[in-house]
Amino acid sequence: MRADVRHVADGTYLVHGSNTNWVILTDGDAATLIDTGYPGDRRQLLDSLTAVGSSPEAVQAVLITHAHNDHLGSAEYLRGTHGTPVHLHEAEVPHARREFLHQVSVGRVLRNGWRPGVLPWAVHSLRVGGTAHVPVAAPEAFPAAGPLDLPGRPVPVHTPGHTRGHVAFHLPDAGVVVSGDALVSGHPTSRIAGPQLLPDMFHHERARALASLDMLEGLDGDVLLPGHGPVHRGPVRQAVRRARERALPGG
Repeated sequence: MRADVRHVADGTYLVHGSNTNWVILTDGDAATLIDTGYPGDRRQLLDSLTAVGSSPEAVQAVLITHAHNDHLGSAEYLRGTHGTPVHLHEAEVPHARREFLHQVSVGRVLRNGWRPGVLPWAVHSLRVGGTAHVPVAAPEAFPAAGPLDLPGRPVPVHTPGHTRGHVAFHLPDAGVVVSGDALVSGHPTSRIAGPQLLPDMFHHERARALASLDMLEGLDGDVLLPGHGPVHRGPVRQAVRRARERALPGG
């Protein structure tokens, strides 16, 4: 399966892998890679870099929104093979090393197996490495607050809840918010489309995930690049409000 690469803004690409997304930011052939898909998405990941005129060797850094396998899958491969630094929020660094794992358990998935889409999603996840052991040997915390000195000049924004150290990335000049799993626009286990929180079983602390929408609401942008689902165009603050409405009782 080939990666589905979408040019969404100047030097900015959203790539749809197998039930998960990653983002490539380019400056010439140099690139910043935000997330890496499942372990089983590696061929698609490498092909997507070629498709945007870059290469694994030209990736200046891998930035990880959070250390779940469907986002961390090839981070250690790039670090170990090409020496690419892997950066996360300081609270997520030990998660990437697998000192602990804040990821939905097989038991919890099975308890939710009656919900539409859960079992097909789970089977696919197992096939592409959703439960594989893929720690990053030497993850690094973001070197400083504010814009990172990388292609795209992404600004990390701490949005805990889905995991303790989850971050989104703001691209102020491009009007883009890379929201990871703090705000998505679809998921195989969800029956709705458009801006939303992931189903409750996926969040380490749902209340904090809901509260973190306030951080996203304050970011200027009209292009939302989620960890799951298609690109969402329109004011990000409106997308956040719609997701909050859906997440509250009666929404």
